[in-house]
Formats: sequence, C-alpha cells, structure tokens
Amino acid sequence: MPGSILANNMSTTFAEIVEDVKQLSPAEQEALHDLIRKFLIEARRSEIRENSEAGLKEYRDDKLESFSNVDDLMNSLSDD
Repeated sequence: MPGSILANNMSTTFAEIVEDVKQLSPAEQEALHDLIRKFLIEARRSEIRENSEAGLKEYRDDKLESFSNVDDLMNSLSDD
C-alpha cells in the first residue's frame, strides 16, 4: 500500500487518499472496499443502538407522546 494511506497524517486530503487508492492493485482495492463497508455497517449499528437506548430511556422516563391522528403526529415531528 502507498505510504500516505498507512501514515497517520491528519492533513492528508480526501483527493490524495483517492489518488493513493487508485494506485492499489484490484485485490487491494477490493479488500479496502470490504473494510470500508464493514466500518460503515458498524457505524450504522452504533447509531441504531444509540437511538434505541435513547428511545428506551424516554420510554422508561415516561416522556413519550402518543397520538390518535396522523396530523398531530406529523406536527410533532416537524417541531423537532
């Protein structure tokens, strides 16, 4: 792999990373693709877990609202 991908250089720009990735072999690009996909999946799982925990806390603290009609629900959502 090119050194700038492996280096812990916070000033590396996105464009530089893209250029470095272009220099990788197809197998390395595929491996990187798989890693990025796994990172994105894990990030989404963390987001879902955080939202779930926040929702459960609101439920336990009796802070959830219920609505009997869709218009009230939609108004509530637009107020956030």
